[in-house]
Amino acid sequence: SEGANVVVVESDSVKGPVLELPLVAVGSCRGDPNNVDVAAATARGIPVLRAPGRNADAVAELTVALLFAVNRGVVRADRDVREGEIYRDGTIPYQRFRAWQLAGRTAGLVGLGAVGRATRWRLEGLGMRVIAHDPYADDATHTLDDLLAEADVVSMHAMVTPETQGMIGAEQFARMKDDAIYVNTARAMLHDTDALVAALESGRLGGAGLDHFEGEHLPSDHPLQSMSNVVLTPHIGGATYDTEANHSKLIADGLAQLLGGGKPDNLVNPEVLS
Repeated sequence: SEGANVVVVESDSVKGPVLELPLVAVGSCRGDPNNVDVAAATARGIPVLRAPGRNADAVAELTVALLFAVNRGVVRADRDVREGEIYRDGTIPYQRFRAWQLAGRTAGLVGLGAVGRATRWRLEGLGMRVIAHDPYADDATHTLDDLLAEADVVSMHAMVTPETQGMIGAEQFARMKDDAIYVNTARAMLHDTDALVAALESGRLGGAGLDHFEGEHLPSDHPLQSMSNVVLTPHIGGATYDTEANHSKLIADGLAQLLGGGKPDNLVNPEVLS
């Protein structure tokens, strides 16, 4: 519509003076629009759109990649070939890198939102039995304690909230099966990193794959850096061209509906239309 002002952001903050502009809508290219002061926007009657599930497939694919990399020692094996150490320390690689196949094992998903669901069918396609814990999903049938005791792989897909922050600590790592693999492609704030290090150093855990660190940084002298059964990536779960295309379409479709007088499914604050 003529004179309509719309702010669309991916990482920039929308608050204060920005919301004093004559805005028709704000589009946050995130599943969780935590870069927008939604309460202030709502108070000013400004609709806020989000992009739910924009990176679900991308993050699910990286989850599978990290799981394979940890379980089959892919990074270590690549290093051995590049360094001319195929028979490192006089050992045979076929023996050195033997692992249990994932088919037939149990994966436990903590969080069954868009990413959890995208991960579930992929792991089932690999022949894994998949169980889940999520108090807000009816088809997640396990308590957290039961899931941790039963799963060979524990994969984190929950949002960070006051109730989930630090939800995986020393007690939870102790409940996991011996040699379980821990994967977190969500946020590092979901676990106690010191407790994770202790579980790995004790030999209780078989390995870990991590795509996020608090403050987006892991010091070069951090204990995780020297662990050969840990694979680390720098928060690249959603880094696909498809993610950008997905969130662009979600916001564009939502704006088209909004400007056409409709109520988009991805509208965060539908009360502003009342």
